[in-house]
Amino acid sequence: MLTVLRKLISRLFPVKVYALVGRSGTGKSFRAPALAAKYRIPLIIDDGLLIRGDKIVAGRSAKQENNFLTAVKCAVFQNSEHREEVIRALDREDFHKILIIGTSENMTSKIAAVLNLPEPKKIIHIEDIATKEEIETAMKIRFVEGKHVIPVSPMQITRNYPKIIYDAMSNRTLVRPEFSKVQESVITEAAMKQMITQSLYEYGNTLRIESVSFNKTDAGYDLFISIRTPKQLDELQKLAMENHISDSLERYGGLLINSIKTEVHDWA
Repeated sequence: MLTVLRKLISRLFPVKVYALVGRSGTGKSFRAPALAAKYRIPLIIDDGLLIRGDKIVAGRSAKQENNFLTAVKCAVFQNSEHREEVIRALDREDFHKILIIGTSENMTSKIAAVLNLPEPKKIIHIEDIATKEEIETAMKIRFVEGKHVIPVSPMQITRNYPKIIYDAMSNRTLVRPEFSKVQESVITEAAMKQMITQSLYEYGNTLRIESVSFNKTDAGYDLFISIRTPKQLDELQKLAMENHISDSLERYGGLLINSIKTEVHDWA
């Protein structure tokens, strides 16, 4: 009876989904609570977690995963048990607004779809709410110091994920995840291809990788990727895809990407 009542209420007052989008390490999680307060959004979806206020309601943090592939799967709710847990929690919660954090609009749309939420109606880019200097500082914390932010209280992290606690700052928690400790020297072309294939799940299910090669330099990795797709991508779509691959590898693999060159072929 209660579920039927909630469904009736949701039809009368549909949920509005907000999305906060930006490259990995630009400070999205750090700024999410203030953004939620501004728009009176009670719930946040961030890296596999459902958060209300500074407390974890449900889910599993991608930052506790010990490798790239499981971290990506966790962030986009590919595991059915994880996904159903969060869906059940959403069904119990009283809300009409929710904020989804992601590295691309495609990623936030995919998360909304798998959690049975409407398509995001308001897209906010990190550049809209943070200055260039603030973004650069956030990226230094991520890529030089290897620290990530989880927008909940330190006590919540200590209780739920004691192994990844790193430092506390106000009501933000800085952690150093296991997946940021990648041993770059052992990465093979097969492993790199698998990582890129998984990262493209967030971007588009129709993209298929034919081959991957790379060079390791002092500045990072130079990637060369051949991709097949049902329809050709224009230059902006191709650039967005390359940025997404770079962000995913940096975010979950701890790899600094210097450049990406892609060849895109259609199915014909």
